[in-house]
This record gives sequence, structure tokens and C-alpha cells, in this order.
Amino acid sequence: MGKFVITKRTNGEYQFNLKAGNGQIILASEGYSTKSGCQNGIQSVKNYCPYDSYYERKISSNEKYYFSLKASNGQVIGVSEMYETSSGREAGIESVKNNAPSASIEDLT
Repeated sequence: MGKFVITKRTNGEYQFNLKAGNGQIILASEGYSTKSGCQNGIQSVKNYCPYDSYYERKISSNEKYYFSLKASNGQVIGVSEMYETSSGREAGIESVKNNAPSASIEDLT
């Protein structure tokens, strides 16, 4: 079972990582100025993750595959790790879809 882990960056911003059951980070958030903003971001992941249309599939400048999950307003909620193949990226998307809806929240702040 997956979990969201909330941490605080050295610059004071809050962020979350969605981790799969094996502990691997499958989605990382932007920085938030408040903890409540970070918690809202987690809720947005839960709301939008089941729908394929909110995933943007990308290729980095060094030709690695990754994706971002966006809200209905187009704002990026989270970004994946880099994958060697497009099939790896697709597996990452499926992992977010499978883990995020029922993921617990661990607050390390």
C-alpha cells in the first residue's frame, strides 16, 4: 500500500512524495509555502490520479521518460522519476493510479 510522505525543505517549503508499497518514490510534488497547501496537493493527486487525461507524458533533454500529473486548471501537482523506457513510464502511471487513492499520509514535519 502506498503512502504520501510530507517533509519540509531547507528553504521552509513543504513537499510530499508518493511512495509505492516498496518505498520507491513514484510522484514528487512542488514546494508549498504552507502545510495546508501541501495537504491540498495530496487531495488533488487523489482526485485526479484515476483519470488518464490528467497525465502528461514527456521526454527529458537526456532522452529519459517521465510524466507529470496536472489538475483541471493545468497546474502540475506532481512529477515522476525518470524512466529508461516509455513502458517504464506507463508502469509508473499505473502505480500512481493504484497507490494514491488509498494511500495513507505520514507527516515528517
